[in-house]
Amino acid sequence: MQQPIVTNDVVRFTSTKESQYFDRKSARKDDKEIAKHISAFANAAGGKLVIGIEDDGEVTGFRRNGARDVENFERAPIVTCSPSPVVRKERIPVVNSSGEDDVVLVLDIEASPNHVVSRASDGEVFLRQNDKSVKLTREQVSALEYDKGQRVFEDELVSDSSIEDIDHEVLDHYKELLGTEASDEQVLRSRRFMRDGKLTVAGALLFAQDPSAMMPQARVRVLRYDGVRMETGERLNITKERTFCGPLPKVIEGAYALVSSMLREFQFLGPDGKFQTVPEYPEFAWFEGLVNAVTHRDYAFRGDYVRVSMFDDRLEIMSPGPLPNIVTLDNMRETRYSRNPRIARTLVEFGWVRELNEGIPRIYSEMQGMLLNAPTYSEPDNAKVKLTLENNIVARSVRRREALDDKLSPESLAALGEYELAAVRLAFANGKVTAAELAGHIGRGQRTATRILKGLSGDGGLFEWHGSSATDPNQFYTLV
Repeated sequence: MQQPIVTNDVVRFTSTKESQYFDRKSARKDDKEIAKHISAFANAAGGKLVIGIEDDGEVTGFRRNGARDVENFERAPIVTCSPSPVVRKERIPVVNSSGEDDVVLVLDIEASPNHVVSRASDGEVFLRQNDKSVKLTREQVSALEYDKGQRVFEDELVSDSSIEDIDHEVLDHYKELLGTEASDEQVLRSRRFMRDGKLTVAGALLFAQDPSAMMPQARVRVLRYDGVRMETGERLNITKERTFCGPLPKVIEGAYALVSSMLREFQFLGPDGKFQTVPEYPEFAWFEGLVNAVTHRDYAFRGDYVRVSMFDDRLEIMSPGPLPNIVTLDNMRETRYSRNPRIARTLVEFGWVRELNEGIPRIYSEMQGMLLNAPTYSEPDNAKVKLTLENNIVARSVRRREALDDKLSPESLAALGEYELAAVRLAFANGKVTAAELAGHIGRGQRTATRILKGLSGDGGLFEWHGSSATDPNQFYTLV
């Protein structure tokens, strides 16, 4: 998982893969090329643009033939972009690939919360998607301009908040990740989470002890239902319910622990004759869905909260608000955009979030890898986003939350021969075993298989025989 680089480390700059939050360019690039990348980062979630390092990681600095003056690049955000984004600049001393003392320039570009940033020379608009700065069409620019109004919400001030509301455990951990010993207020102000002594919406959601006291919609509710549908009244079928309030890193952690504890595990007999344990759903799929819901929901929508609903046959994750900006149900697997860029970037730094929607294609592949139906995304009433994962239990040869070790002691298993153990495993996986099934599995004759099964049955044996006579064609054995 690629995460934003939070410290200016030249070694990391040379080796880190270019990403949603990071790019490096030669000092020979012209104004139009540099403006393209600065504006793309500003229009998305921000990021670092390092000048003086080639695409292959070679440190060429500003003393290489054809390199432009470092001052040109320092002025670029003001001269080449409209309006000018907020950019912090830092020159880092290096020894270039020719052995000379040199510098590289780090441009740390802030996300533009309420303005689309264009290239001044031609008015073109770019958006950072994965490791590319993509030119937008006129329709996409219009959508981006509209969506900038939504993005303002995470930067609005929470009127009744103050530094006293901070959860110091979470903020201290964040400061450790940033590698800073600055004061709490200084860190919050520098990262745009506090202004005029008040927390922003993003600051409160990420670091306040109880954001739901300020924004009732800031919570996650997890429900477990008995059956495949939600019942009400006297037939109410909720078997487990819990609401998580608190700073988003703790909410994610708590919801993860609860959902994980309620998921079932299944055992089946693999092609190698050994038992394999698989979860009800691939962990990546449901957890990525949960984190995406918390990160990218519309927090300006005050009437609802994130819900995780677990049924016998499926898991549903509901996130308030429609898909943001240029993202649609048709293009969401390849289009990257964040409604809440500060929240998204900070949760990436915490390690909870993957780069903007990079995990959605993997949700599909993980479900496919477990022979489950593809995930389904929908927009009920055009007011929320729902992810549905089906477990398809009936179609999978599984047994529910039961391990072979729970039925037989280690001593009993250790005393079995190869064919006897194969018979026990078959009976455990399928609920029963016949002589024909065992013979086919071990590659021996049916007489041999019958002898093995009879040897394991009887008084004190592991198997119980079922049949009307010794010649009953439907006879079988089950574990005692």
